[in-house]
Amino acid sequence: MNIQPETRSTTIMISKAVKSMLKEVDSNGSLIPVSSLNDSSGKLNLLSLIVKTRPRCGCFWQEPKYQSRGFSLSDVLKPGEHEDKPLNPDVKESDFVDHSGTFGDKKEINSEGNVEGLAADLKLNLDLKCSNEQESSFGRLKKEEVEVKELVNYSKDKRLDMTHPVIKQTRVNPRAVLGVLTERIMTSQPCPVTNKVQKRGNVGATVSACVALSMKASMKQSGSTQTESDVSLKIPEYTVIAFSLIELKVKCNGKFDLCLFSNNGGFEKVRSNYEMEEDGIMDLVEDFAANSPLNLNKELEKLSGHFQLLSVLPAATRSSLLQLFKTTMEDREAVSVLESVLDQTCDGETPDLGDLEESERETVQAILDLVDQCVGKDEDEFRSSLLSAIHLIVSAMDGMTDEGLSVLGSCCSPPVLQALQILVQHVAAGIGETLSLRDAGLAVLTEVVVFGRTESLFGHSKVTLKREEDTLRTEMKDQPGYLPLVMSITVKGLASLV
Repeated sequence: MNIQPETRSTTIMISKAVKSMLKEVDSNGSLIPVSSLNDSSGKLNLLSLIVKTRPRCGCFWQEPKYQSRGFSLSDVLKPGEHEDKPLNPDVKESDFVDHSGTFGDKKEINSEGNVEGLAADLKLNLDLKCSNEQESSFGRLKKEEVEVKELVNYSKDKRLDMTHPVIKQTRVNPRAVLGVLTERIMTSQPCPVTNKVQKRGNVGATVSACVALSMKASMKQSGSTQTESDVSLKIPEYTVIAFSLIELKVKCNGKFDLCLFSNNGGFEKVRSNYEMEEDGIMDLVEDFAANSPLNLNKELEKLSGHFQLLSVLPAATRSSLLQLFKTTMEDREAVSVLESVLDQTCDGETPDLGDLEESERETVQAILDLVDQCVGKDEDEFRSSLLSAIHLIVSAMDGMTDEGLSVLGSCCSPPVLQALQILVQHVAAGIGETLSLRDAGLAVLTEVVVFGRTESLFGHSKVTLKREEDTLRTEMKDQPGYLPLVMSITVKGLASLV
């Protein structure tokens, strides 16, 4: 199989197509979509060793990251113990699903504004319609899975080689977990994926000017624009597009257990107490369920130190960070890239920026430069805290819906952000009191366009705004998941930069 190098746009297309398909056919969410076809090229074989990196503490809404290190479980077993029979369990092959589908979204923006003065009145009208439709035909997908019972029996008397480089490197990361790939979904034929984008817009302007006292001149100007793009590609046959794994719970001596019923793998850690060592498996929280109940006020209180740290930065630094965040919001993929790079930086790693687009590299470098300007000599702890605070905001942005993030990008003026912060605090308090739009901090919401955007932002975050004349109430929707939290973190983080 020859997989051509991917571009950013094709990676996004394939990722969306695979995730959309899995939503329809994998109701329990046990399958993990591949992040790139290049990852599946000879790396995602059955019994491959997969490193799962859990989200950073406090960012539980983030999805775990998965990476194949190019080794199988057999490669990292300690040699010379018991019978070194090859690990070769039976493999079951079956048809998974025959799938084809179309999905997409449509957006419509209507806006009207007036500028009035002594000399002229200016009226602007904007009408923008955008549709994005993606078609995919995966055809007959195949499933391969190992016989787990044989794997369990084989592993009973085995140990991992704790000196193996991949084990040593994984063990030092407290968020990393080892897993074994036990199931994979593959294409059986070339699969076409087509993405169609249509944008139509109309812009109109009316200018009325008063000449002397008895004459009035009027001019109207309008225009329209239309753009279309149609991109098609084919996923090769025998390509792995999804997989599942079983996590390992590893003891210090290399003994390990397969976590068959829950995602609670990890490495045993050693606690030192008066030079006595005590064994204990690392206390790692299981993956967050999307509809788990959250105490919004409590979660925001835990993060208050991050907001406070950002709020005391120099005014010029805060302004620059706010502008960088606002620009990044315009590109959903750029937000995800920035989150990943900052995540690595927070771990003390030096991320490879070579694969980033020029604008993304410039954004990352600008943020790191701003951090360095605020940090003096021997202030590594402060630098780490500042990077963590910035990563928290970007991580929350990355957790928002596409629609919510798009709307928030148009709500970044200081008065609007301050009003949004008041609403967020009201939602978090959960007391159900009525707010008055006559209050100075909320007065900006009386503007029709601003309130419409605010209502849309909160709506995409599972919060309903109910307005009656000059009063406003907030109401959380049923099973909101983490969406109100990530929106609240983003708003409070941006507002702390005002």
